Amino acid sequence: MEQEAYVKVDILENEIEAQLLDSILNERNIPHHIQSYHDTAYDGLFQVQKGWGVLVAPELWSEEISIILSEIRQSAEQSE
Repeated sequence: MEQEAYVKVDILENEIEAQLLDSILNERNIPHHIQSYHDTAYDGLFQVQKGWGVLVAPELWSEEISIILSEIRQSAEQSE
């Protein structure tokens, strides 16, 4: 079985968004990986410049993940 290459899907804005998205993707069995940009040596400097972290996944799933992330963000904006 050949493993698919992972591509960058989107930049995550904060840890709560990352945890919620991770939970939804795990529930739907969508392969993905979330990597925080936090680096203790630089005390989170890269998170200020680049965002909280990045989500990567097989390209086949990128459109569906983008839709889910968009729905999460819209829901967060409506609750503010």
